[in-house]
Amino acid sequence: MAPKPKELVSADLQLKRESGLCFNMGENGLCCIHSEVLSFDAYVEDEVPDKSQEKYRIRFYKIFFYLEDDTIQVTEPVVKNSGLRQGTFIRRRRISLPPPDDDQFYTVYHFNINIDIVFYGWTFKIYDCDVFTKNFLKKIGIKLNPPGECPEDPYMKTWRQKLDCIQPLRPYESFDTLKQFLEYDRKVLRFFCLWDDSASLFGDRRELILLYFLSDDTIEIKELLPHNTGRDAMPFFLQRRKLPKYGPPGIYQPGAITDRVVLNLYSGLAENPVYGYLLDKCKLGKSEQEFYKDSDLSIGTTINVWGRKVLLCDCDEFTKTYYKTKYGIENFTSIPWKATSPPKIERKFPPYTGFGSEEDSLRSCIGLVPMPRPNLGNFRKFMEKDSYGNISNILRFFAKLITHKCADVDRLFIISYFLSDDTISVFEPIERNSGNAGGKFLKRMRVKKPGQEVFKSELSEYIKVEELYIGATVNVNGYLFLLLNADEYTLKFMEKNSEKFPFSNLELALQKLKDEKSKSREIKQVFRDADPAFTKMVDYNTFRDIVMAITVGKLIEQELITIARHYGVLEDPCPDINNLIAMAHEQLKKNFFENFERLIYSCVYQDREKKNVLPSKDIKRLCKSSRLPLTDDLLGALLSKFEDNKKQINYKSFFCVLNWRKHPVPELVAISPVKERCEDMWLGMPSPIPTKYINYFQLLKDVYGLEEE
Repeated sequence: MAPKPKELVSADLQLKRESGLCFNMGENGLCCIHSEVLSFDAYVEDEVPDKSQEKYRIRFYKIFFYLEDDTIQVTEPVVKNSGLRQGTFIRRRRISLPPPDDDQFYTVYHFNINIDIVFYGWTFKIYDCDVFTKNFLKKIGIKLNPPGECPEDPYMKTWRQKLDCIQPLRPYESFDTLKQFLEYDRKVLRFFCLWDDSASLFGDRRELILLYFLSDDTIEIKELLPHNTGRDAMPFFLQRRKLPKYGPPGIYQPGAITDRVVLNLYSGLAENPVYGYLLDKCKLGKSEQEFYKDSDLSIGTTINVWGRKVLLCDCDEFTKTYYKTKYGIENFTSIPWKATSPPKIERKFPPYTGFGSEEDSLRSCIGLVPMPRPNLGNFRKFMEKDSYGNISNILRFFAKLITHKCADVDRLFIISYFLSDDTISVFEPIERNSGNAGGKFLKRMRVKKPGQEVFKSELSEYIKVEELYIGATVNVNGYLFLLLNADEYTLKFMEKNSEKFPFSNLELALQKLKDEKSKSREIKQVFRDADPAFTKMVDYNTFRDIVMAITVGKLIEQELITIARHYGVLEDPCPDINNLIAMAHEQLKKNFFENFERLIYSCVYQDREKKNVLPSKDIKRLCKSSRLPLTDDLLGALLSKFEDNKKQINYKSFFCVLNWRKHPVPELVAISPVKERCEDMWLGMPSPIPTKYINYFQLLKDVYGLEEE
């Protein structure tokens, strides 16, 4: 198609300006119209072969013509349940004219009302358009044809007539359940029920939970199965549905149970019979069926669940509130519905055979097949009380063997109790020239209490940790041990867990002293006589003699040590300077370090003011750079002993003291820790010393409330 002359283009632009269209001028002087679309209504007669119900089908379309680029789009409105693929029929594009003018494209001048237009061989019959399209076509000089008639689809016409007969308007019955659903959605009544089926063969009492859904009046029942009941765990005892009152109601024909009664219309033997349906207003022949409602359910009521008599015994709080609000019911006395537990049958096991441990023999009696794995005991206790890090979970006691043999009177032992598995091991410290080999006395094992029968059905009792305390006598496989003392970890553990170790409870021990409050003046005078200098402290042996005399044997050694540890006077933790120098000389000798003169020369070089002193941090850095073979803790302790108030050190005197060649000191003598802990035992004292001095004044103040004179 040849382009229009400039005069026609100017006329078109003038018409589009008068119609209020938006346009822009291009480079070639032509206009571009935006956002303006012409809409036409059309239909197509689509043939339907091989079908007796319809010969052709009427399909409706929308034809859109875009003025900005003369493109065309054809869409078919979607009809519900049509079974046809609908939507976009021809995508937006420029469409050429039918042959022989297929070298040209459709323009706005080719469109009008009540005409046929061909797109790709499809004949579209335009029968109408919208108001905007009519106004636009009139302004550009196109004379519009009168609107055409839109034919009706013959199949839809027949189907609509049938629907009018099938769904009559009168009589009309409404079944509106939306209001009930919106009001009671997620609101459920819960009853605890019992079905007693014990009268039947192999029957028993069944515990049930009935759920009544207020949104649609349906009922769901679940069963509570106890452990080892032998029944299959089914998800529902009764699936959610309406429950008839008189069930089972029998078998109905299809369509017998319905909300509406429908009558078939019969027109006789007429030439043009009319087929239709009509609702029966009188509902003659309708099958009535009653279902359980919320008003039929209450505690103590027996309902029929498809032939099973179920008793409602109790309900939850929401159900009680619902019936109290709606029906004014106040009595919700529950009925016992839990089945009584059967009598427990005591299992009797055969006596112990003597082979293996008692636990292993018992495991072979529990099952038919002997268990290959050994008894692991309390695994959780083992994991919690096993040793990790610096927490050993091992209680160690120093003990003495109680015997009449003179050779064994002075033998000392270390008894270890393992909290992870309640086992005990006994170790004898090796002592030279004692006549005893020492070492392991009893391997780690659980120790039975004495006086028990060996071959019996019950498990034996073993020594427990609560039976171990200072002053107790322990029978270990026939050997009697007197517990003399314990290590620091054991004493702290017992004081921390005083509910299991009552003799380590400070309050209980002090209560025995408070019982002697009538003798408070005499007690005060006794302590004053033992402390003539009024230092408010006495040694442990004096304190023990006084307290034991006051309580007349009411306190045991464990309680006395607990009081002494609480009121003991702390010793100076700083070691003696002579011991520090001896330790330093020992390390220097082992490493053959003798470069002390060189260290002094280095200090003199750094001492610019010639005061023979340097800061301690400079001397420490010099020792590190010279690789002085001393540990950081030992070097820091030595420097702190030589510091003045300004944290400066006389380097000449410091390195001269460290010179083990020119200024030797006596070597340290290693002392056995067991000997040191039990030193008073060798002297004939009844117990070792936990602390050297006791602050008796604070003790008297806490117990008797005595004030300082």
